[in-house]
Amino acid sequence: MKGAAATLDITPAEFERGYTTFQQREARDPMYRVATFLVNHFWGKPRDMAEGIGALLLTWHQAFYRYGSFDFRLLEEALSASLAVIEQLRPRQIQSLAEADEPVIHQLFSSYLDALRVRDGGNKGRRSPVAAAKALHLLAPEFFPLWDEKIARAYACHYKTYPERKYVAFSQKMRSLAVRLESHAPQNCGRTFLKLIDEYNYARYTKAWIQPEEAKIA
Repeated sequence: MKGAAATLDITPAEFERGYTTFQQREARDPMYRVATFLVNHFWGKPRDMAEGIGALLLTWHQAFYRYGSFDFRLLEEALSASLAVIEQLRPRQIQSLAEADEPVIHQLFSSYLDALRVRDGGNKGRRSPVAAAKALHLLAPEFFPLWDEKIARAYACHYKTYPERKYVAFSQKMRSLAVRLESHAPQNCGRTFLKLIDEYNYARYTKAWIQPEEAKIA
């Protein structure tokens, strides 16, 4: 995988191979469904929504928070402050992403990046762009994409510096990918289109379950 670069020129067959492989091999997906249910069920109640988001972060992102959790109170405050904006974005699909949305995404990402920083222990104050993206995705699952370090690197959006800018750039690339593949998305599969794209990215770039000879590399 070293030196591999993602391409937006993904064929429908490659896309399907990626998300199908993910669904066959990834054991943690039930927690995503549980967290999604909790956020939806408690929508409008920031304290309960924070617990739903925490259910995902403390499992999917357990390695980061192993030696110190985030502060649920700060997450609740971020939810309260941003809920009106999130509710405007929640019905939208990423294909509708426009230049005018970029400052809003930048600000929201920055807010959740701070709210989800480690509150204690040896990593106190450390922030996770992965956690911020997961939280936003749960809040608007068809608009905010998921990523991790390997996926971000593959799309030339690694977030070591200027993570807010990198997330905006990554969102733009996922928009282009979604526009390309939207006519090939399966219907009534119980997953958002963005989740399927993340499953492809995870299978291809995070886990390398799809080998180079099976998926195009730019």
